[in-house]
Amino acid sequence: MSNAATGAFTSSVKRSQDFLARAFPTPKFLAPEALGVDISDASIKWIAFSRGSHMPRTVETWGQISIAEGIVVSGVVKDVARLAEALAEVRKRVPGIRAAHAALPEEAAFVFDLSVPARSSRQQILHVIEFELENRVPIPPSAAVYDFDIIPGNSSAQQEVGVVVFPKDIVESYFAAFEKAGFTLLSLELEASSIARAVSPRFHGEPVALLVDFGLKRTGFAVLKAGVPIFTSTVEVGGEILSRTLVDKLGLSMEEVEVWKNEEGLLPRDGPKSSGLEAVSGAASALGSEVLRHYRYWDTRRDEHGERMSPVSKVYLVGGSANLKGLGDYIAGRVQAEVIRPNVWQNIISFDDYIPPIERHVSLQYATAIGLALRN
Repeated sequence: MSNAATGAFTSSVKRSQDFLARAFPTPKFLAPEALGVDISDASIKWIAFSRGSHMPRTVETWGQISIAEGIVVSGVVKDVARLAEALAEVRKRVPGIRAAHAALPEEAAFVFDLSVPARSSRQQILHVIEFELENRVPIPPSAAVYDFDIIPGNSSAQQEVGVVVFPKDIVESYFAAFEKAGFTLLSLELEASSIARAVSPRFHGEPVALLVDFGLKRTGFAVLKAGVPIFTSTVEVGGEILSRTLVDKLGLSMEEVEVWKNEEGLLPRDGPKSSGLEAVSGAASALGSEVLRHYRYWDTRRDEHGERMSPVSKVYLVGGSANLKGLGDYIAGRVQAEVIRPNVWQNIISFDDYIPPIERHVSLQYATAIGLALRN
């Protein structure tokens, strides 16, 4: 988050002082080495970079483990004890690292943008947000945890902020799981914020972008303004059904399926009559329709003054299922906008100095973890 909003999430409830003390990120000069930890319904991914003032940064540790179905459902922790066991396994694999930054799921979030008087203090902005919660969020302030990011701008009268609100019990379940696993959780933030930190240059005047996180079980959407999420949504369209269909249709192993998706995908060597193309085209069409729906929704929005919102000018495509060959061009044709599989290393590593150990097509799965590790 920005320097003006360094809290991961904060609550206005005075009786939660101990919880809030843990939610505030540790000052940089006191912060221990920390992992970026991305928790989904199916896996935990992590990464950490080398510390110190020297460049280039290097990848110190990275990896992923699967977690059993039902532990986390749509981003909500259903079994804190079993998630803690999985996190404890991660801790065993990263000797010497006992702190972490983690992300929270878009499914449970309420995200919106808000204008406040320029040069408002942090507390003043939080009071404005609290006043707005009743009209924007279907949970009372006492049950909410919220924070904001400053959106870069040059207005002398108004400052735009991106606001994120989560139910407090969801936030506390993540803290509990990390604590049981022996991790000190330094911060929590919206998953789209983590990805944006990795893929967006975050400058005033940066075109509004639609972030599409095409994952295993679902796809997350976020509208980014100067790298700050101002709208999010999630749909039940994922790459898992695509992979299972290919296994059934082509008789491939799961490892062979990944190779086929990366090397053939929507552009198979056998041409348009390929049985593999028939298997993947349905999932690609479903995703393309959802991207187009979100694109048009935002493209036709009006602000509180009735003026048209800044249109989306490009699409970032990330996630573990984003490497389907030809998918970017297919979506670009549907929305008539540039579709980019971004360089998730751009804000931490120069390839002129260092080549990370994670292949490019795999790195798109680590966008959230990389963005979290960048908090260090």
